[in-house]
Amino acid sequence: MKLSLSLLFIVALAIPSMLPAQTPITADIEARAKAILPKVIEWRRYIHEHPELSNREYRTMEYISAHLKSLGIEVQEKVALTGVVGILKGGKPGPVVALRADMDALPVEERGNLPFKSIVKAEYLGQTVPVMHACGHDSHIAILMGTAEVLAAMKKDIRGTVKFIFQPAEEGAPGTEEGGAPLMVKEGVMDNPKVDAIFGLHISSILEIGQIRYKAGPFMASSDWFTIKIKGKQAHGSAPWGSIDPIVIGTEIINGLQTIVSRQENIVKAPVVITVGKFHSGVRNNIIPEEAILEGTIRTLDSKMQQDVHERIRRTAQKIAEASGASAEVSIDTKTLVTFNDSTLTAMMVPSLEKAAGKNKTATQNWTTGAEDFSFFGTKAPALFFNLGGMPLGGDPEKAGGHHTPDFYIDDSQLDVGVKAFCNLVFDYGMLNQKTKTTSAVKKGS
Repeated sequence: MKLSLSLLFIVALAIPSMLPAQTPITADIEARAKAILPKVIEWRRYIHEHPELSNREYRTMEYISAHLKSLGIEVQEKVALTGVVGILKGGKPGPVVALRADMDALPVEERGNLPFKSIVKAEYLGQTVPVMHACGHDSHIAILMGTAEVLAAMKKDIRGTVKFIFQPAEEGAPGTEEGGAPLMVKEGVMDNPKVDAIFGLHISSILEIGQIRYKAGPFMASSDWFTIKIKGKQAHGSAPWGSIDPIVIGTEIINGLQTIVSRQENIVKAPVVITVGKFHSGVRNNIIPEEAILEGTIRTLDSKMQQDVHERIRRTAQKIAEASGASAEVSIDTKTLVTFNDSTLTAMMVPSLEKAAGKNKTATQNWTTGAEDFSFFGTKAPALFFNLGGMPLGGDPEKAGGHHTPDFYIDDSQLDVGVKAFCNLVFDYGMLNQKTKTTSAVKKGS
């Protein structure tokens, strides 16, 4: 029988001792996670030294698959091209819980001097580029590999089934290729068996190690990429009156887009970010070109606002271009949805996060305009995504190397907190599900 999250939550509130702070299972998870930490660090550093770009995670796929198979876990390879899915059936009946880690690296050149520094180069959109795990996905993989080993050893006590999802191409498939969470969902990763709840985490270079942060509702922004092609009229640079200058029009459009943020959207409701990251036009300094191309990104934390911003961008670009006698063609490609943490699921599982990090190190945070394609999994089942600290103790967040930069750095000495969080979420969700079934049966009998 399928049980609603609302019923689970009601029962969890009604029975305060349902998720005790310490149980034999919790103590076992604590001990096993601590014992496996050296392995988790070793895996993370190996993966860091051998990064692979989106949809090209061939070696990483083999590395993960070999580990899962060694644990006796059922393994599916080449899911969404290079992804891996592991299925572990517990010793007791219960729900299906999915845990997700992303696998891909970025075309970034590492600047630090770690002994496991990446010197890998690969092809990206026809160019040879350096490759680096500049967003911490190496940590995510290692944490989930460690979680799989701990849970496989505790298999007889698990209620239900655990689905380990190692997802490629979170950073976006190259060119026109499909990939990432949307392709995994399309291929049915949330079905057979159907997932009842899914959990994911992201390491943070500006949050101190050992800390966990979460937020119910909108947690991370949607991400859209837009292109605006402006068609004007070419002329000699010495006679600009004979042109319809797409460069000047492009600058006006850029300024106009910012008024959507500052004057048109209610940013008290949710923040909006519109950034133009590319401006292409011209081939010679004394020729006013015929065409200009603007490319950028949109970040929103409300799905209705997301669609409204799309319409305003189209109208702003087209009307500004028309006012100068030019035309503007606008295309918008949605890369991710709003990463939305189910409020009921989040409230239910906070005690599980507190078991992993401690109450004093577990707290809510504000939403962020970063984006995650984990959001697509949340369209198929209640989801909870949270941040895990990776900044060295006593570090200054203002000076920490940012994600997607050459100076990105993670202290991996407390990755076991991530392992504990995932394991506790699995056991506690299964226990809540079982308690709810028992309570429901008692009510029917009475």
